[in-house]
Amino acid sequence: MGNDQTTGPFAPLVVITRNAMGVKEFNQFRGKAISLHSQVIKEFCKSVGAGSKTAQGLIRVAKKNGGTLGFLA
Repeated sequence: MGNDQTTGPFAPLVVITRNAMGVKEFNQFRGKAISLHSQVIKEFCKSVGAGSKTAQGLIRVAKKNGGTLGFLA
């Protein structure tokens, strides 16, 4: 589920948390968090009248930013 982006200000925290929780449990937790974040983005787009293409674009931007910040380490 992670990527090769092991830099970024949050990458060390992500690695420490993954090691403490265990890979399987951490990936389940991260999957739930990503799913909730995607739902928030979709609901926001729905509330402002933006289409599903806009929502998908915002989700792609969120994933890219998460990698840059190290959340996907």
